[in-house]
Amino acid sequence: MSSFDIPEIVRQLRVVRDQWREKQNRTDTEFREFPSRDAVTGAVEALKGVLFPLRLGPPELRHASEDFYVGHTLDAALHVLQAQARIELHYRQRGGAVSESDIDAQALNAIHAFAHSLPQLRQLLDTDVLAAFQGDPAARSVDEVVLSYPGVLALIHHRLAHTLYRLQLPLLARIVSELAHSQTGIDIHPGAQIGPGCFIDHGTGVVIGETAQIGSNVRIYQAVTLGAKRFPKDAQGHLQKGWARHPIVQDDVVIYAGATILGRVTIGRGAVIGGNVWITDDVPAGANVTQARLQRDTDAAPSVAVQAPADEARATA
Repeated sequence: MSSFDIPEIVRQLRVVRDQWREKQNRTDTEFREFPSRDAVTGAVEALKGVLFPLRLGPPELRHASEDFYVGHTLDAALHVLQAQARIELHYRQRGGAVSESDIDAQALNAIHAFAHSLPQLRQLLDTDVLAAFQGDPAARSVDEVVLSYPGVLALIHHRLAHTLYRLQLPLLARIVSELAHSQTGIDIHPGAQIGPGCFIDHGTGVVIGETAQIGSNVRIYQAVTLGAKRFPKDAQGHLQKGWARHPIVQDDVVIYAGATILGRVTIGRGAVIGGNVWITDDVPAGANVTQARLQRDTDAAPSVAVQAPADEARATA
């Protein structure tokens, strides 16, 4: 016999749940309301093996059976995702006039498109892996990069999540991205657009917001924030959602550790952003932004110096 008053605790928890559901107008509990985080986790782990079978697949896998493993694993993972997509679509359209057959068709079409995106997604990830290998003198092989670099793991998750996000499955996408966040400390919203050849070095504390746009061959170091500067509210006092509020980072930019870039600003092609700077204005292409000096007042942010690219400096001399 339990030494705890289990029946009474269970009763009280049921009362609290019922109160919440009533306030949220969620009284229809015939179907599962939300996707399963565990199911999505299993599907993502399987898909990582599908994308990189001999490196992220099972230890007993050999080249001769690679295609069989990829086909079998992919089929199982896609069926799991289809079931979870159906749950998300049912949740979002509850109370509407959409039929169960329509929801089934929407889920099938979305995961069908997701499946056919995987070869291109693998090619995109190969550019990220090469960027990490070529950009880090400590990397001994591309295999080491795939197996152990947190920035690569975060980008694998992000590219899967971004595909789901574009297919109108934002809840599944967010679960996929948050799995990487919890493992790596790298927080990339699935809506962020990231071009090929991205290298997130070290990575801990990196935050990339929903509407950020990152070009090709961009290098980002730890503790970098690409965030929003302000959060306007509507007439009812609720935060407005969906508007472009995060930075645009053009091709070949390097952003060093601790830099904070806020708002819908543009970091021009080839710019170098030094460590621990605070940026809320556009940076021209080829510029070099560094801290000009340190403030003695600890409440004040350090000022920054923007060194114009050579061509621009000559033109204004």
